[in-house]
Amino acid sequence: MRYLLCLLLLLGASAQAFDRDRVEGYDLQNGLQVILKPTPERGHVAIRLVVGVGFDDFACSDKELPHLLEHLFFSGLGGAGEADLEARMQALGGEWNAFTSASDTAFVIEAPAQNQRKVLDLLLQVLDDTQLTDARIATAKQVVQREGGGHYSHLERLLDRQDLGREAHDQLAVELGLACAERPQVEHLQREALEALRRDWYAPNNMSLIVVGDLDRLLPAFIERRFGALAPVEVREHPALPESNDNAAEHRTLRRGLVGQSATLHWIYREPEVDGADYAAWELLKDYLNWELYQQLRIQNGLSYGPWTERRAFGGETFLSLNADLERSDVEPALQVLRTLTTRLRDQGLDRDSFERLKNLAISRQAWAAQGNSALADYYWNSLGDYQEGRFGNEADALRAVTLQQVNAIARELFHEPGYIRIEQPLLGYDQLAWLLPALLGLALLAALLWRGRRPGT
Repeated sequence: MRYLLCLLLLLGASAQAFDRDRVEGYDLQNGLQVILKPTPERGHVAIRLVVGVGFDDFACSDKELPHLLEHLFFSGLGGAGEADLEARMQALGGEWNAFTSASDTAFVIEAPAQNQRKVLDLLLQVLDDTQLTDARIATAKQVVQREGGGHYSHLERLLDRQDLGREAHDQLAVELGLACAERPQVEHLQREALEALRRDWYAPNNMSLIVVGDLDRLLPAFIERRFGALAPVEVREHPALPESNDNAAEHRTLRRGLVGQSATLHWIYREPEVDGADYAAWELLKDYLNWELYQQLRIQNGLSYGPWTERRAFGGETFLSLNADLERSDVEPALQVLRTLTTRLRDQGLDRDSFERLKNLAISRQAWAAQGNSALADYYWNSLGDYQEGRFGNEADALRAVTLQQVNAIARELFHEPGYIRIEQPLLGYDQLAWLLPALLGLALLAALLWRGRRPGT
């Protein structure tokens, strides 16, 4: 029956109106989640294999384990090396990559439609047959180390401990106990830990396979035969995410370099729990705040050319920030503008006409969002938590359901707390340097005169 449903979906894909959110989704007996989406785009498929393991599943000292294993899967099969494996994918007309995030590891493949089963077969060989030899592990460690900025020197470790080596959001997360204080290293990671990671987490009942595009009619049977042969395991529970210790200063200046006139302002707020505050509501508030920053900081006051808002998650917390690139002399005026803005939004709420216009824009944007097989596959990957019974949630409908009253309630709670101000700027401005250099020169001259005056015989 499953094959019949898949076949009907494949045959009817071009005859019905394209519905982005409707897919053919099912689980194999071993627990593998399969999501297939035929599209009118011919000759190409986008494949995403998502494994439910990421940085957050490991302690600070071992956080690079999933990233290191990801690189090892590209190190070669049998006695051949990385170049041979890449040549095999090239011969199939495909390209591939992999990404490790806080919550998952994803293998991303673009391939011609006629070779989709061969490409999937090669991916399975990589996951099953890659040998974790000491030589390959050593090479992969070097690659991961270079991606992380090179060898973690004693000076860099000292700078991190003195709050001088991280971007403002990351620094705040460290202060709150939501992120690691030092950059995770790979030198100490051993083969036994990598083999345990592959055994315990790289299992079909901890994976989702997404294929979008010009789907082969034999693809469902192929997936059942090849991926269905994978043995499930008792997947380990994800560890609890760290909770905030609330131990962070409300206002800090972070030094970035020695001399310069630029500064970057970040006013970071912890997102509160508000009834009815779903993802769509927060995104509409973010769009509205972008509009306000553009008006207030750029158009009306000329303080920042490209102010922006940002939402970021650390541990068990999510933060929304108001950010602006500034001249260092404009930091205090910009702060005053933001104080006035946040107070108005907290006490008076959002302007109805502006909110409705931006809401309609966000809804209209869905008509051209996730265009093409690759973008659609990424959309499914990032929305796996919103998938249920053959459908992903309709973002346009979710946006339509958001009311001004809901967003006003979020803004009221969000700006009720003072938030955390972080200013990134060099130690000295050019004006300060212009005063400092003559002063230092004068002190040096005075010291030289005093030294000469005290010499015997002068």
